Amino acid sequence: MTQQIRIILADDHPVVRQGLATILKSQKDIKIVAEAADGEEVCELYDQLSPDVLLLDLRMPKKDGLQVVTELMSRRGSKLRIIVMTVYETEADIRQVLKAGAKAFLVKAAHPQQIREAVRRVARGETFLPPEIGFKLAESMSHPELSNRETEILRYLARGKSNKEIGQILYISEGTVKHHVKSILRKLDAIGRSEAIAIATRRGLVRIS
Repeated sequence: MTQQIRIILADDHPVVRQGLATILKSQKDIKIVAEAADGEEVCELYDQLSPDVLLLDLRMPKKDGLQVVTELMSRRGSKLRIIVMTVYETEADIRQVLKAGAKAFLVKAAHPQQIREAVRRVARGETFLPPEIGFKLAESMSHPELSNRETEILRYLARGKSNKEIGQILYISEGTVKHHVKSILRKLDAIGRSEAIAIATRRGLVRIS
C-alpha cells in the first residue's frame, strides 16, 4: 500500500475546511491529520505533527498565512511543503508567499482535481502554480519591485498623508519623501499619486479599507 500523504488543513471558515476535507478524504493516498482555525494553532499543530503538506489559508486571525510561512520556514527550512489558498490572487500575494517559501498557490475556486494534484506534487517536493497564477507571477516579475521604504510610503499615500506628514511619521525629511514618491511613480508608471494608488491597489501592493 502506498504511504499516505499526511495533511493539516488551516482555514478560519469551518465550511471551507469541511469542503476541502471532503475533496481530500475521498483519496486513499491522502490523510488529514488535523485542522486549524487560526495562525497560532497552525504553528503549534505543525510542530506537533510534522505533516507532509500544510494546506494554508492566506487570511487568518492571530497570524496570517504569510506570517505562518515565514515563521515555519525560519525553523523548518527546505523541509517545509506548504500550499497557500486564498480568494485573492494579487501579484503581491503571489510573490510574497512564494518568496517566503510556499510551494504552491491556489485560489479557493480551484477545481477539486487541481487541489488534489497540488497536494500530490507538493508532497513530492515539486512546486505547483495553475496557469492563471503563473501568468500573474510572470507579469509581476516584469514590473520593477518597490523597496520596503517605498512600499511603506505608498501605504501612507493611500491613507491621504502629505509628504510632510509622512516625513514626520517616518522621521525623514520632506525632501527624502519626495524623492521616494518620484521613484514610486516611475516604478508604477503612474502620472500622479491617485493613479499610483489605483495601480498599487489593483496589484495588491496596498489595501484600502
